Amino acid sequence: MASSARRRKIAILGSRSVGKSSLVKQFIENQFIDSYYPTIEVAYVKSIVYKGNEYVLEIFDTAGQDEYTPINSQHAIGIHGYVLVYSIASKISFEMIQIIHEKIIDFSGLTDIPCVIVGSKSDLESSRQVNASEVQQLAQTLKAGWIEASAKNDVNVGEGDFLVSPAAPTSHSPLPLAFWLAKAFQLCVQEIEKRLNPSNQQEVKTGRCIMM
Repeated sequence: MASSARRRKIAILGSRSVGKSSLVKQFIENQFIDSYYPTIEVAYVKSIVYKGNEYVLEIFDTAGQDEYTPINSQHAIGIHGYVLVYSIASKISFEMIQIIHEKIIDFSGLTDIPCVIVGSKSDLESSRQVNASEVQQLAQTLKAGWIEASAKNDVNVGEGDFLVSPAAPTSHSPLPLAFWLAKAFQLCVQEIEKRLNPSNQQEVKTGRCIMM
């Protein structure tokens, strides 16, 4: 590992059983977990490259949140950015994203936090309860990146820069699943670096991409 690598801590938060652990397992180990086992907390380390720089990500997979779950100090103190996960097949889990965001803001005392909203289980399109336009609106409100993901299916569908061009046609991409997984965490690093180094930030495209 290069000594010049930048270390960033990222917490994965969301409701129970939305696929947080599956998403992280796919990213870290390229392994899909079909069974649901409640997570207490697991930490992983993964290196990625963003804008030519190596980043060592410490990723904290956390227990599911509900409206009354307090934010653990370990998920707020020293954390650089957040991946907030909901299921596209659960409107309640999507509504929890804003509640979790507000909890982090209240606990940390910050007015703005780097985060990416990830819609998981995008393979459940027939059961969709959350429209892309709703996610786009919330992402703009929270100043967050966003992307959709499926840890189950090795499918890659891009929609261009959705936030800029919502009418962009959907195109099937031959790029490997690992590319889209890395993209979600690159988006998080992008949001972190925007706050740490606001000048000269070239954005990673964000939008409705099926990864997982």
